[in-house]
Amino acid sequence: MNPPRARAVAHLEAPKVQLYTRTDAVLGQENVLNCFVSGFHPPQIEVSLLRNGEPLSGVKYADMSFNDKWHFERLVYVPFTPRKGDLYTCKVAHSTFREPQIFRLEADF
Repeated sequence: MNPPRARAVAHLEAPKVQLYTRTDAVLGQENVLNCFVSGFHPPQIEVSLLRNGEPLSGVKYADMSFNDKWHFERLVYVPFTPRKGDLYTCKVAHSTFREPQIFRLEADF
């Protein structure tokens, strides 16, 4: 008789979200807006980058990766040029949230 096989048991884990720019944001200067989501399970997740509540165009999605505990991570990014008065956010929908969560870029434009 063969011994029972060990199985990895993944638990529900809410994503940790970081919204930041590649370099210090300066009005009128091109930059890259990054939303990094990490530490989540299951892997199904929706991530959107928004300006003033509207989806940004040209958003790119890096490949999803995971660690030895089956916690996933993904980088979502887009080139952008900060404009005065604009509000930049990352919207994340995951099964651990009752409703999508909005994360705001902490910068004064």
